[in-house]
Amino acid sequence: MKRQIYTEDHEAFRAVVRTFLDKEVLPHYERWEQDGIVSREVWLAAGRQGLLGLAVAEEYGGGGNTDYRYSAVVAEEFGRAYAAGFAIGLHNDMIGPYLTSLATEEQKRRWLPGFCSGETVTAIAMTEPGAGSDLQAIRTSAEDRGDHWVLNGSKTFISNGINADLVIVVARTIAEGGAHGLSLLVVERGMEGFERGRNLDKIGQKSQDTAELFFHDVRVPKGNLLGRLDGAFLHLMTNLAQERITIAVAAVAGAERVLEMTTRYVKEREAFGRPLAELQHVRFEMAEMATECAVTRAFLDRCILDHANGELDAVHASMAKWWATELQKRVADRCLQLHGGYGYMTEQPISRAFTDGRVQTIYGGTTEIMKEIIGRSLLA
Repeated sequence: MKRQIYTEDHEAFRAVVRTFLDKEVLPHYERWEQDGIVSREVWLAAGRQGLLGLAVAEEYGGGGNTDYRYSAVVAEEFGRAYAAGFAIGLHNDMIGPYLTSLATEEQKRRWLPGFCSGETVTAIAMTEPGAGSDLQAIRTSAEDRGDHWVLNGSKTFISNGINADLVIVVARTIAEGGAHGLSLLVVERGMEGFERGRNLDKIGQKSQDTAELFFHDVRVPKGNLLGRLDGAFLHLMTNLAQERITIAVAAVAGAERVLEMTTRYVKEREAFGRPLAELQHVRFEMAEMATECAVTRAFLDRCILDHANGELDAVHASMAKWWATELQKRVADRCLQLHGGYGYMTEQPISRAFTDGRVQTIYGGTTEIMKEIIGRSLLA
């Protein structure tokens, strides 16, 4: 089925992204998986190629392009390659909007050039040992000391946690303010009292450095408040739609890629003297997955266009996120089964697809939270 949402310019950009993956990412990926972290050089390479800060104004070193479809192309190609260890989507599409929409002119000039060049790797620190999706449970606090804040607390499961030079920290600035007593403070590498814990050992996405972060009386300048004081809840809710649609884009691309590799496998692999593809059960399995991917793709393409036009709401972003990521999980599981014992071997691409994709239904808002958002909108 021909897709109508991309122009020739988008497809030309896709070729650039694929070349970048083939040259700068995939040849090094196994080493990064073993190291548990990607090299800093790949961030600089992405900056030189113009893949960072696509939506950042040119005066700060960015691409100056607010058409989300370019970001969707990046998400699709990295999703197909199962190269989530290099968290370019987190940097561009999840953290970038906070800096472009909330930062003051002084902050933009201080942070955005490095953001676009790859010299400044970013992270956002929301999750705590006792607080995930429930913002009211956040305990990391910032005390107003006149010309600075004193930040104390800890965060966990922070993507880019080891490499990050700039971390947007969700902190409590009103002790009894619940979810509405939070602010965004930017902590920079080298600030006294800012410490990184271990690089967490995950079942998948091994090359994505995911860390614990600790803040012990960190002096954060007042000039590092991002957005409105006590306004983090609104800022987070505003930007989560793009985070979720980006995850969904990568999820569908990943599912389609797994289906492609499994189609080839069942044509070549023989059982009982004939290719697996000649078994009716296998054909039915493939038919079901192909249909599910096609239907999901149609809905997601509509969401991509809506978001590019500024029309995607939180409810449809939640629909796309939970459905696409659950599809990815389901397709990876069924395709691994069709690979039999070979699918359980780590050297097989299907095994990485199975383990790397599993977290998609968790981060960016769990499937259960997505359903809650949708349900509330229907029954409010």
